[in-house]
Amino acid sequence: MKRFIESLFLRGTGYTYSNMARLFLRLFVGVMLLQFGIRHLINFSMLCHTFPQVLGMSGETSLIVMICIEVICSICIMVGFLTRLSLMPPLVAMIIAEYHILHDLMPDTSIYTISSTQPGYLPLMFIGIYLFLALAGPGKISLDYFISLYIVSTRGKDDTQTEELEEV
Repeated sequence: MKRFIESLFLRGTGYTYSNMARLFLRLFVGVMLLQFGIRHLINFSMLCHTFPQVLGMSGETSLIVMICIEVICSICIMVGFLTRLSLMPPLVAMIIAEYHILHDLMPDTSIYTISSTQPGYLPLMFIGIYLFLALAGPGKISLDYFISLYIVSTRGKDDTQTEELEEV
């Protein structure tokens, strides 16, 4: 009976599905970011004149950099290639976007009057997901994991490296 309860508890806590959950989260945030990049690319001629100037770059240059971040990094995040490194540019972009929203778009708005339709919540959602993925890692269903398996197999079987890979 005790083993049954332990087994039920382990299954109920999602122990076996953590890699699937990380894959789902990577795919979700990657598709979300990619669709923003595609929208920016399609509407480039209209947006290049109104896109905010960031870090001393013109609006057009900022838009080009943002499109590159949204398209390239989202694809890398979805497939799990250099995941933690690929999370950094969009994380910085979302921090800058949140700063821009709070500093430039809503300087006189009280925090209590912000409605759910205002754009300030979206960068925060992305920041939270990126931080989680950076801490949790890409999981075993990723190119990072398969590349690390290949590297370990070409170097020879080292017990410490295979134990580290099992923890991923």
